[in-house]
Amino acid sequence: MRLAELVETSRRVGETRSRLEKVALLADVIQRLPGDLVTVGVAYLSGELPQGKVGVGYARLRELWDMPGAAEPSLDLPEVHRALDGVKAIAGAGSNERRMRRLGELLSRATVAERDFLLRLLIGELRQGALADVVLGAVAKAFSVEPAALRRAVMLAGTLPAVASALAEAGPAGLGRFDLQLFSPIQPMLADSAPDVDSAMAWLTEPSFEYKLDGARVQVHKDGDRVEVWSRQLNRVTPAVPELVERVAALPARRLVLDGEAIALSADRRPLPFQITMRRFGRRLDVETLRRDLPLDVYFFDVLKVDGETLIDRPLAERWQALTATTGGQALVPRLVTASADEAEAFVSQALADGHEGAMAKSLSSPYSAGRRGQEWLKLKPAHTLDLVVLAAEWGSGRRQGWLSNLHLGARDPDNGGFVMLGKTFKGMTDEVLRWQTDALQQRALGREGGIVHVRPELVVEIAFNDVQVSSQYPGGVALRFARLKRYRPDKRAGDADTIAAVRGLLPPQQR
Repeated sequence: MRLAELVETSRRVGETRSRLEKVALLADVIQRLPGDLVTVGVAYLSGELPQGKVGVGYARLRELWDMPGAAEPSLDLPEVHRALDGVKAIAGAGSNERRMRRLGELLSRATVAERDFLLRLLIGELRQGALADVVLGAVAKAFSVEPAALRRAVMLAGTLPAVASALAEAGPAGLGRFDLQLFSPIQPMLADSAPDVDSAMAWLTEPSFEYKLDGARVQVHKDGDRVEVWSRQLNRVTPAVPELVERVAALPARRLVLDGEAIALSADRRPLPFQITMRRFGRRLDVETLRRDLPLDVYFFDVLKVDGETLIDRPLAERWQALTATTGGQALVPRLVTASADEAEAFVSQALADGHEGAMAKSLSSPYSAGRRGQEWLKLKPAHTLDLVVLAAEWGSGRRQGWLSNLHLGARDPDNGGFVMLGKTFKGMTDEVLRWQTDALQQRALGREGGIVHVRPELVVEIAFNDVQVSSQYPGGVALRFARLKRYRPDKRAGDADTIAAVRGLLPPQQR
């Protein structure tokens, strides 16, 4: 198959807003992929490279963007895949230049559209309007399987391309190859958000509530004397967390897969800031010293396997019973099952008073849907807001192509004059907002730097965020976590914006 067929499909997918049409377009090209190319084709359509990173940085890849394009498409998908394998395999002295030369040779044979597609794949910016669930729906349609069955297999396999390859080889029976295997971590189940307890209880039947800890998500596998720990990104972190290994090794069950949160606590058992917990997961560690100075606790909230029994399809109520039995009720996240909104409100308030982020509301009937963000698990935590000034914006890509999207946010600095940048956000913007701000920001443009448009600091935005953290990335020394646009504030001038001192005042006392 020619690369151009995938590129054209990607273009058409990006131009339609209809989910059904996206699925149909993707399914059509997936059905036409030869069996040995399904893994590669589905990965590309998902915006992924089977090779992962090929060893060439963002800035160097940008240098290739203006290469002249070939007049006609000629690249076959297999040769592109082999070429990228070759680029990744280059090592030793001068490897960066040799990788660039090899990439240049490949891209010199690509049309402009193919070059753009490949570079966005390499950079990780192929946003074509085909979200993961859309590609999953297309694979289900292409191979005539139920999306729920496919989703379960992907959850267990870890990647959609691997499951698509099995379907190409064995048809629907290929899904039977995938089950939860010890020491093969799966993506964690994710949560949506609810504004308050009443909303959560309206969405959920049989709700339960748990403390939401601001620690490091961990997945722990045990088989006899062997215990391994993985991070939220499925990186093996076992050597960094010996106390977690010891805790799970002491549990009576021979085989286990547990989901939980590792967190550093102060002497009075209050949670330390997230960044402090994450010191335990650095690449170069003096583990024994860190363990002495910054011990970790672990709190489990789910169990996915006990001995020979896989539990992911069981309702949460049954999984919690198994978890309690397995741990003897120890090292469990604080939890409440109630149908009373007043009791739930008091529970959330207590979680906040204890220094935690808030609470989780979970349906007792929910299975464990790895990698999915849905309304069976809901986050309940207060959001802060600040009035900030737009300092610049970046041109969007994919569905946002042609619109100024990612806003650079600044707080007022009355001591030194001007504004201090403390983060960016592209979240919370409707199409109407994107259209309006593109026009409004271009009218205020001061200059351009690549895809960034710097603007006069006049427009005030109300930004919601979860918390503030220390950051060396921005000149103000702080950054906002999970920032999103609530609204523009035409009623406020730049001089009314919040100050950098006010932002720093939101840091925990020990970090100010």
